[in-house]
Amino acid sequence: MPDPLADPDALAPLLACGWSHDGKRGSISKTFTFRNFIEAFGFMTHAALWAEKWDHHPEWRNVYKVVEVTLTTHDAGGLTERDLRLARKMDSLVA
Repeated sequence: MPDPLADPDALAPLLACGWSHDGKRGSISKTFTFRNFIEAFGFMTHAALWAEKWDHHPEWRNVYKVVEVTLTTHDAGGLTERDLRLARKMDSLVA
């Protein structure tokens, strides 16, 4: 089982990039908006490949060109480095 995030300051770069932190739930979330459904679905496809490779799967929802993502590590009871790594990867996919 992954260790819970020890350094809350590690969230700062993600918060500066539009992620929000829910301390009560132990999660981070972000809404990505694309030009159309194809771009949104492409993002999800690329993110899914990384999620599968890293065995860390997001909670997400897609409606047309909007993808809402929530990351938490359920078996650790909150945020871990795995969540931060996947968040950074998702951000890099739209950069």
